[in-house]
Amino acid sequence: MPVFAANLTMMFNEWGFLDRFDAAAEAGFTAVEFLFPYDHPPEIVAERLRRNGLTQALFNMPPGDWAAGERGLAALPERFAEVQAGVAKALDYAAATGVKRIHIMAGLAASDDAAAMAAYRRSVEHAAGRLAEAGIDLLLEPINGRDMPGYFLNDFDRTAALIGEIGLGNVKLQFDIYHRQIIHGDVAKGLERLMPLTGHVQIANPPGRHEPDDGELNYPFLFAELDRLGYRGFVGCEYRPRGATLDGLGWFAPYRGARS
Repeated sequence: MPVFAANLTMMFNEWGFLDRFDAAAEAGFTAVEFLFPYDHPPEIVAERLRRNGLTQALFNMPPGDWAAGERGLAALPERFAEVQAGVAKALDYAAATGVKRIHIMAGLAASDDAAAMAAYRRSVEHAAGRLAEAGIDLLLEPINGRDMPGYFLNDFDRTAALIGEIGLGNVKLQFDIYHRQIIHGDVAKGLERLMPLTGHVQIANPPGRHEPDDGELNYPFLFAELDRLGYRGFVGCEYRPRGATLDGLGWFAPYRGARS
């Protein structure tokens, strides 16, 4: 049975960020993820996890100036010092929260730019080395160009090939089913083929990026596929509720309280 992690950046927005931990636990989630924790001290985030019995499934490294439109730094040659600082900062939060998976965002750059690729590989190798010392996986996520135009890492096969070329055991694929459907389709076969590289799965239903109960994809089938393929990681609910978060959790009822 999949173990779902509520994405507190997208879900439970009826509450302030720190109160979303309480709300998610009350709704039956046993794990959470979010984009960035850095507006709050690591010990405060950790306390919310502890008091609710929640596991931190995932968060992202600092992405640069998000409000100004930056979407990561790893593929930007002139920003490597900031990547290094971001890795150190993420590790402080990892030590507090116990997270075992951290995503590094590539940033906005042409996918065929050789300098961007060299910078990206340098960033990934540096981050993976630092995270390996703490027993943490580094995740690489292809993101579709409709939601994030100009994002450097925008192809699953290219990402899988890069993971193979880098050859570090803690560098893994973040398989977001929503992005996969928009970029390539063929979700079930993609999961089957790329499962050996996959360190984290996320969900949302196209076209609106809403709950996994209405849209293009048959999520009950895909959840059964994850079980069949032996996936034992978390499934992050990175979707935007159509209305109030709690009103859209009917799909979640069979999975309430499940733990990894």
